Formats: sequence, C-alpha cells, structure tokens
Amino acid sequence: MTIYTKQHLKEAVEILENIDSSKVDAMIEMLVELKRTKGRLFILGVGGSAANASHAVNDFRKLAGIETYAPTDNVAELSARTNDEGWETVFDSYLKVSNLNSKDCILILSVGGGDQDRRISLNLCKAIDLAISVDAKILGIVGKENGYTHRKANLCLVIPAVNPQNITPHSESFQAVVWHLMVSHPALKENPTKW
Repeated sequence: MTIYTKQHLKEAVEILENIDSSKVDAMIEMLVELKRTKGRLFILGVGGSAANASHAVNDFRKLAGIETYAPTDNVAELSARTNDEGWETVFDSYLKVSNLNSKDCILILSVGGGDQDRRISLNLCKAIDLAISVDAKILGIVGKENGYTHRKANLCLVIPAVNPQNITPHSESFQAVVWHLMVSHPALKENPTKW
C-alpha cells in the first residue's frame, strides 16, 4: 500500500476509537422516542451528504420503520424551488409544505454544518431555524464544531478531525458508519437485512 493509503486507513481507525458513543446512544434514544410517537424524520444534506441522506432514508424506513424523507430525493421540486426561489430556501420551503411540527425531527448530514456569516449551506441554517420555530428536534452528524448545526442542534455528533486535510472524506464516510449503527441498533431495528 502507498503511504497515503496506510495513513488514510490509520486516520479512520483513530476516528473510530474517538467517536463519542454516548452521543450516538443519546441520538438513538431520541429516534426511539420519535418512532414511538410516530413522528417523521427529515434528513438534510448537500453534495456527498445529499447522497448519504438518500441512502439513510432507505435504511431508516426499511430497517427501522420510521417515516423518513430527504428533500433532495425529489429533483423536480428541488430544482424548481432553486430556480424560482433560490437555493437558500429549498429545505425550509419543503419542510413547510410537509407541515414540520413538534413531533418531527430533522437530521443534518454535513461537513461544516452551515455558516450564516460566511454564507455557506444557508439552506441548512434556514431549515434549522424553522425546526426551532416549530419545536421540532434537531440532530446532526457533522465534521466541524463551529458550524450552525453544532451550535443549534439538540444533539450533534462531531466526527473527530484527525487530519485537517481529510475532514470532508472522513465526515461523509463516517456519516454512513453512524447511521448504519443507528438502524442496526436493537432499540431501533425492526426488520432484518437480507444478509
């Protein structure tokens, strides 16, 4: 293996050893309550995190039996809203039509988690503000401690940054590890996987 390959895998091991498992357990408990009260889960992400959101929707619905949606799965609505209203409002507009309420939860998958001052991922910031205004719960799996999601969420897991140059690939990779842990957890899982 090349030096970089060994280093990347070593970083992954270090991240695994340092993930806050108590925070993951607390997030699972919140999702158990969401499921018990028949609340809905909306998973929001952009870029690679949007792809992760789509995959996670499948797993939360199929394996955990939670009514779950990702606004980015509807490309017609997403692109129409972007064209007509602007990218900043695509998530909160979707959530308003979905009547987001206090029984529901949003899960933010993001590297930075949004930054209003720097105008990064403002669509996530607006969705978070809407969730706060209707008393919906907010969960996050992010790669940075200083983002909007980390500051505003009820619970936010920050993927340990072991190499500043690899925050994005590690954050997006470990989003998948964490949500797979969640849907496989006996407290949430209600349907078996095929294999």
